[in-house]
Amino acid sequence: MTAAAVLACDWGTTNLRAWTLDASGRVVASRDFALGVSRLQPGEAAARLESEVRPALDAVGTPAVLCGMIGSNLGWCVAPYLDCPVGLDDLAGALVAPPVTAGDASGWARIAPGVRGDGLAGAGDVMRGEETQLFGWLALNPDRARGRHLVCHPGTHAKWMVVEDGRLTRFVTAMTGELFAVLRKHSVLKSDAPADDAEAFSEGLVAAGDGAALAARLFTARARVVGRGKPAESTPSYLSGLLIGAETASVPRLLGLAPDTPVAVLGDAGLCALYRQALEHRGVACETFDGEAAAVAGLFALYRKGTGQ
Repeated sequence: MTAAAVLACDWGTTNLRAWTLDASGRVVASRDFALGVSRLQPGEAAARLESEVRPALDAVGTPAVLCGMIGSNLGWCVAPYLDCPVGLDDLAGALVAPPVTAGDASGWARIAPGVRGDGLAGAGDVMRGEETQLFGWLALNPDRARGRHLVCHPGTHAKWMVVEDGRLTRFVTAMTGELFAVLRKHSVLKSDAPADDAEAFSEGLVAAGDGAALAARLFTARARVVGRGKPAESTPSYLSGLLIGAETASVPRLLGLAPDTPVAVLGDAGLCALYRQALEHRGVACETFDGEAAAVAGLFALYRKGTGQ
């Protein structure tokens, strides 16, 4: 079996995804762990990494590089935010060595910082983890480090990131995934039905219009059922289309970009497919990319730069 050179971890709020990589950055093994920082007690992260994650991946004593919420005040230790604009070299230069306990022989470990920006109206915006995927996406194709790109990372808190000549210059967060979850569980639109109705999703995309007056548009999810006889079980799919449609229609304008600016959609394949449908519905050119491959590439790039390789 190929020897592991580094343990790479994307450690989020609800889940930990870990990989061992060889000296060229290729994946040796991978595992998911239900060890998100929201499930850990203060000070527990280091112990769980040593007792569960490393043994499961045969990575005891292997150098480790971590990104995501593990660098927040809920995680192992705080890796302070860097201000936009920021590049890969900036992130690598700000890697944080977490505290270790006496006698700990786990070896080299570093946590990636998050990124903060001005956000909307100067209110500020932050991310942790998505920046590593972004720079991994850039590392996978050097041509992407030239010119300007708009990259969307869909999720609970979707990130829309502007990259110029290889540097993240500004970004906006859209709470679309969380809003969808809250509305379908705790509002008049609540439903346990699966969001798998393609026709209702497309109907929602149309209802999203230009994304303005979202609070008014949302009520159509109820009115179409009680006033137009649409099946109640189609509501989650319609709501998904409405929310994603409104996001894709409005966020580029918030970044000062034309609404037809091409978009690279980076992340989970299923979510990326929905965003692609929403963008193509608006006539926007887009391409989807695997978020896991980008995360691995980003963590490996940070490891190499952080160790001077």
